Amino acid sequence: IIVDKLRMNQVFLNILSNAIKFTPNGGTISFCVSEKNSPIPDHAVFEFRIKDTGIGMTREFQKTIFEAFTREKTSTVSGIQGTGLGMAITKSIVDMMGGTISVNSEEGKGSEFIVTIPCRLSNKAIEIESMPELQGLRALVVDDDTDSCLSVCSMLRKLGMRPDWTSSGREAAIRSKEAKEQEDAFRCYIIDWQMPDMNGVEVTRRIRKIAGEDASIIILTAYDWSDIEKEATEAGVTAFCSKPVFLSELRDVLSAPFRGGDGESETEEKKVDFTGRKVLLAEDNELNQLIAQAILTESGLDVVIANNGEEAVRLMEESPAGTYDIILMDIQMPVMDGYQASRLIRALEDPEKARVPIVAVTANAFEEDRKLALEAGMNGHLAKPYDIPKMLETLTDLMA
Repeated sequence: IIVDKLRMNQVFLNILSNAIKFTPNGGTISFCVSEKNSPIPDHAVFEFRIKDTGIGMTREFQKTIFEAFTREKTSTVSGIQGTGLGMAITKSIVDMMGGTISVNSEEGKGSEFIVTIPCRLSNKAIEIESMPELQGLRALVVDDDTDSCLSVCSMLRKLGMRPDWTSSGREAAIRSKEAKEQEDAFRCYIIDWQMPDMNGVEVTRRIRKIAGEDASIIILTAYDWSDIEKEATEAGVTAFCSKPVFLSELRDVLSAPFRGGDGESETEEKKVDFTGRKVLLAEDNELNQLIAQAILTESGLDVVIANNGEEAVRLMEESPAGTYDIILMDIQMPVMDGYQASRLIRALEDPEKARVPIVAVTANAFEEDRKLALEAGMNGHLAKPYDIPKMLETLTDLMA
């Protein structure tokens, strides 16, 4: 399909962010996508349903939720902060894309947002470039879900490989031994992380003892693998691939060993160390605070958080000149927004404080938003969700 990816992301990030905010611990959030028939030739209509088991909304509020600066009373008294602009912006984008958005909700039971967007179909077939190195190589897919096995095997055939599958970790080890004894060993194993009889890391350990170091072992998972990455690597895992599996991503993972070993060293060289430098992060959303803080501290930065623009200005006024090397400023915040806070910082009497670099960080990534940020005295503009390489590049340019 042909679609504005940035705007599409913004729509669903706004809705999902609200679902997370208003769903208590232990609740659930689902995101379902389905394709509908379109009356327009060469187009398809996609329906997106985002449903949560959160606090829900009153019938009265549902009538005005897509109007600017509208907030439910229950959300305000619960201490959840926001400007009341998110849903208005979301509806504006959906309208511009020719779609519709609606909501069904019940107090205490949750909400469901329904978005339909018509998309033009591309008339170009997706061509997956084959790799001679993969041709004829034998692969074993190990997953307790039969549909996943069949789907991945189909992709492997398109890449010219000879796939087979099993739904059992124990059977995978047996078949690995049998294939080696027949001198037709599997050169690649694609193993699901979570299976009922044996997890993917343990399956990897057993297969490594049989297959040796020649085979590639890829772990499939729908979850963040950072918690098991060290253990999995020590067990012999060579790569990870996220679910749902896409052919292009699978091809990239499989072809990585044949592209040379310089990729990792290049990545290491690009890492920037900001040890000893301090950033003031003005952000009202607790989840965004945690994400940004994790990214920044990993690069050596010391992070101080302001929960709104007024607090950011006060910290700049009270701190000695040179305390902060840069300010990352959210735009939509309660009490005082990022534009006003930036203007007040630029007007500080101490010239050293007044010229500290300020970067706007906002989900509003339109060109007019960038211009407003620059007019308010900011030095740069970063869009949410956080693009880590872009963020580090911006910090490097402004703090050099």
